[in-house]
Amino acid sequence: MRKTLLLNKDDVHENVQMPELISAIEDAFAAYESGDAQMPPKSYIDLPQYNGDFRSMPAYLDAGDWDAAGIKWVNVHPDNGDKYDLPTVMGTMIYSDPENAFPLALLDGTELTMLRTGAAAAVATDHLAVEDASSMGIVGAGVQSYTQLRAISEVRDIEEVVVSDLDEERVADFIDAFEDEFDIRAGSIEEAASCDVLSTVTPVESPIVPREAVGDHTHINAMGADAEGKHELADEVLLDAKLVIDDHAQTTHSGEINVPYHDGVLTDDDIYGAIGDIVLGNLDGRTDADGISVFDSTGLAIQDVAAAHVAYEHAFENDNGYAFDLLGLAE
Repeated sequence: MRKTLLLNKDDVHENVQMPELISAIEDAFAAYESGDAQMPPKSYIDLPQYNGDFRSMPAYLDAGDWDAAGIKWVNVHPDNGDKYDLPTVMGTMIYSDPENAFPLALLDGTELTMLRTGAAAAVATDHLAVEDASSMGIVGAGVQSYTQLRAISEVRDIEEVVVSDLDEERVADFIDAFEDEFDIRAGSIEEAASCDVLSTVTPVESPIVPREAVGDHTHINAMGADAEGKHELADEVLLDAKLVIDDHAQTTHSGEINVPYHDGVLTDDDIYGAIGDIVLGNLDGRTDADGISVFDSTGLAIQDVAAAHVAYEHAFENDNGYAFDLLGLAE
């Protein structure tokens, strides 16, 4: 086939089933730590005149049974909603055949990002949360919160959910979406933080989760920080936790730990290790001696490529997407 497949949001959503995606993301973390992946640093184009930026995220990974390559082009333009009736964040993924570089697919990168971000949290939760975790707190009821619950409930038997957000309408929408599946209610940040698993998905720059609110054995997925200055968890939470990161360069630059790390409050000695090393068995995940654990997730290009692989592989069996002759090679 010499045509490129265009996969929109609905196609990606249909093709990417969460259990398979979690496995693919786990494979990606393992490939990265074992040296079977290439992931140049995320590059930025800053556009202060438009109060926005572009980011490019290329990667290649060899998971053993499969390999894949691609690049995501994504923006952050906070004024888009008010000025242009457009989303703040939009992403486009180019998925290529590593053997001959043919562009196999162009995919909606926004849906892809939401799905792979949830899956990454699920991988960390599977390795770091207590086995019998049954309650989950969510701070921030935006679009990312939905895939957090969807993914994490695949790896733990979640029964009770507490969601906290300053926007009551967002909380109500979130509850409406899940009330038939979970015992779900609105609550305070403190109530959410006391659950067995906590996911924070906010853009704040001043910590909102205090140390005293966190349960003795709570696992926290810190997902919100994606730029310098963002910081959701009190420094004491990070210092007291088994602290696991996705990538040292990205987390110290723009992850949850970026502020205390650059202030000298937190050092490399406070970082337990990378999630890939836990997946590979080089480091232990949750042990009986552990209290709080934190996964600092910045989102890696290898995750996008792994998710694109899953989306593309199921497009033909689901008979979706639009095939077109991008390069003019079709006979």
